[in-house]
Amino acid sequence: MSSLKITPDQIKLGYAIKLPSGWLKHPFLSSSLTIENAQQIQIIQSLGLDYVYFYPEKSKQIQSDILQCPDDEDINFNCQLSEAQARLQQDKMKRIEQAKAHRRDLQKTEKAFQHSLNQVKSLMKLLGSRPLNAISEADQLIGLLTDNIVNAQSLVLHLMSGSSKEQENLYYHALNVSILSMMLAKNLDYSAENIKIAGIGALFHDVGKLKIPTQILRKTTPLTAPEANLLKLHTRFGTELVSLADNFPLEASVILEQHHEHIDGSGYPKGLSNQQIHPLARLVAVVNAFDNLCHPSDGSKGRSPHHALSHLYRSMKGKLGEQEMKMLIRMMGVYPPGTLVMLNDNRVAMVMSVNSEHLLLPNVMIYDPDVPRLEAPVITLEADKLMISKVIMPSALPEQVVEYLNPRAQVSYYVQGKP
Repeated sequence: MSSLKITPDQIKLGYAIKLPSGWLKHPFLSSSLTIENAQQIQIIQSLGLDYVYFYPEKSKQIQSDILQCPDDEDINFNCQLSEAQARLQQDKMKRIEQAKAHRRDLQKTEKAFQHSLNQVKSLMKLLGSRPLNAISEADQLIGLLTDNIVNAQSLVLHLMSGSSKEQENLYYHALNVSILSMMLAKNLDYSAENIKIAGIGALFHDVGKLKIPTQILRKTTPLTAPEANLLKLHTRFGTELVSLADNFPLEASVILEQHHEHIDGSGYPKGLSNQQIHPLARLVAVVNAFDNLCHPSDGSKGRSPHHALSHLYRSMKGKLGEQEMKMLIRMMGVYPPGTLVMLNDNRVAMVMSVNSEHLLLPNVMIYDPDVPRLEAPVITLEADKLMISKVIMPSALPEQVVEYLNPRAQVSYYVQGKP
């Protein structure tokens, strides 16, 4: 989009402009803005800029009388102008502090996530040789997560950075499905004991795939009938593996066996339907299907979390539990972490975390080419002020915007409890 250089005294109401100074050198939340009042003009003129960028195509006509600005010597007006500028600056600094606090929370959560992921890798490798030790480690990990989820008044679901290593996909998937299953169980009012069982079952639900050849697991073209039948055996292989440990909960073992059963009887391995399927297995089945839509074997076909939820409800209605699907959508929010969005001020952002108490007002990282990516504003949206107007596909954005926001190929989640 073409722009013109104009002097600050040429600015008029409705003009879409961009300030050429750094983000910290002016009191506005963004270097790009549309002029809505005389006060904004006066503040810009007080910045000592030689010029601003003017975007005619983005500007709008505002019906008003000829703008009459008081002389610079008008003390009362200057006092009002200084107060307005101070308020803008104060609001901006508040948002900067909020962004820093969010990043500290995120770093703390990232550290906890990596610790949990390392535990998952370790216990999965132990399962074949020392199953008792593996189950004990899993029990401790899931126990801590359960306490966190059960005791918090509200939960913040964070987007975590993922790995590009294919061999680690199983670990990310296991931890993802486990965390989301426990959150879903809490939202469905399950007891703490059942939340923990859901977590353990979900953590090991695909462990049988360790016995499936990697060329089948990584195959991006349709499986042959023999290959598909072998893959389906992972539910049996999984239950056989955990049966080596007498400390593995029986109800959690049922999750391993039944997480691919459908309520219409079209699933496997036994073609169970409706109430024949254990409630916790129905719950894990929904979360598993969601995460598989985000991370299929052919990575190029992966859906964003927002579109995965939409597709899940449309395509799996009548196959997966409707109550569980609706609650998952409600829990993840209209804009799950990892979703690219357009804000009502036309800025592009990525949802970073969602608070269970304010699902429509998530924390977002805003694209601003004038701010280094590591210092990109991460702000909490506000009702009636800064809000999401629509969801955007990565393919609809310029390459530099996608690189800046870096939507994850591996969408991983971790939960933080808020007392």
